[in-house]
Amino acid sequence: MLTVSSVAVVIAYGALLSFVAVRARTARQYSEFSLAGRALPLAMVFGSLAATYVGPAFSSGFVGKGFECGWLFLGIGLAYSAQNVLVGLFIAPRLRQLEGCHTLGDIIGQKYDRKCHILAGVISVGLCAGLGAVMAKAGGDVLRSIFGLPHWSSVIVVVGITALYTTFGGLRASVITDAFQFSAFAILLPLTLLWILFFHSDGGLSTFAEQASTATGEGLAATPAIEIVALLAAFLLGETLIPPYANRALASRTTRVSRNGFVLAGCFSVAWFVVMAALGIAARDVITLPQIESMTPKGKEIEDFVLMTLFKSTMPAAGYALLLVVLISIIMSSLDSLLNAGAVAFTQDIVKPHMTLQDKAALSVGRSATIVIALTAAAGAVAVDSIINGLLVCYAIWAPAILPALIIGLWIKRPQPLAGILSMGAGSVVAVTLWVTFNFILHWKTETEIARIIIPALAAAILAYVAGHWIQTKSERQR
Repeated sequence: MLTVSSVAVVIAYGALLSFVAVRARTARQYSEFSLAGRALPLAMVFGSLAATYVGPAFSSGFVGKGFECGWLFLGIGLAYSAQNVLVGLFIAPRLRQLEGCHTLGDIIGQKYDRKCHILAGVISVGLCAGLGAVMAKAGGDVLRSIFGLPHWSSVIVVVGITALYTTFGGLRASVITDAFQFSAFAILLPLTLLWILFFHSDGGLSTFAEQASTATGEGLAATPAIEIVALLAAFLLGETLIPPYANRALASRTTRVSRNGFVLAGCFSVAWFVVMAALGIAARDVITLPQIESMTPKGKEIEDFVLMTLFKSTMPAAGYALLLVVLISIIMSSLDSLLNAGAVAFTQDIVKPHMTLQDKAALSVGRSATIVIALTAAAGAVAVDSIINGLLVCYAIWAPAILPALIIGLWIKRPQPLAGILSMGAGSVVAVTLWVTFNFILHWKTETEIARIIIPALAAAILAYVAGHWIQTKSERQR
């Protein structure tokens, strides 16, 4: 039961977030809606990137993994950090140099042809809707814990509020609210870790070190080496240049801002993963498994509720409410980026190749697409059992479907359209086929089992690319 003070905290935070969103102002041109006028400074690019990737998987999910397997997932998460730095150094500046591109689909269309452009758009919209469903599920879990609402209505509230300011404000509203939310959780959650270690852990740092060693040993013993390799590949490649990140690279003021924004975000993620894993390890000494199970809805994974149980067990009512609201803001900062990126991809990559749109018409299509993707994400939330698992399914499809064609296309002089279409098609089909086989036939549903999809699917995509490039090059030479 919430106290008057905790209700006041929730309302005050919501009012402040609304004020920030209103100050971002409504997008009046499609270029503002899609790329914020290509004028984002370094602070906004960095803050928005960090706020976008620090979603429920990298907060609640990582705390749950810290509770289960100690520092193991920290090591896996570092692959994601390395990916951000590498993208910043080698890829983001190349994206920013391209003229007339609003999306990855535009880039692939420039490098290959119209068919590749449209297929990239379809994959991008599907990914944004899928990841949006994961965010919606997590947001519903948190709001349900605050107000005791049914999960479906909690999902609608979180998705509805996020869609409202994203629909009208576009990328600018997304980035500004993300920066505000980033500053809140980047300060409060590390402070929460210190509070728990110094005031709620009986043995202090020595007990923490002992718990970390025990949990990490258990995690390593329970995870075969091949599955660790698969997880490293998933975190290294699975979220590389997903549509919201590509939008930030393209919307940066300069190539230097684009490069530095990704590098700084990668460096910040190292510190963030340390804090999240440490919260999970600290929870082993503060809360019990029955406490977590009592807060976990039937049919859901307990690892997603370790962080909320920890908050409830260690914080006064107002502090608990504040931290849960901050947790919702983490989720909303990822969700708004996905809704905007999906809407821009739909407009730019699926609609525009088929018809010419004036600026106002493109803006209207983008806003309508935001609402449709939000509804799709809300409906899909019921199918998500675990945050990390949902994330890994999206990773396993995105990386083989897009990355070989995109990265090779950026680096070679004459990319062949047949290579691009075959690579994207083969990567998508193999990844989806393996997921259906693993999930519904073999009943492999854990994150380590799902992560195995990415390696064979990537291999299929690369082989298809090589075959397509060779066939088309040979055909051209014979003419």
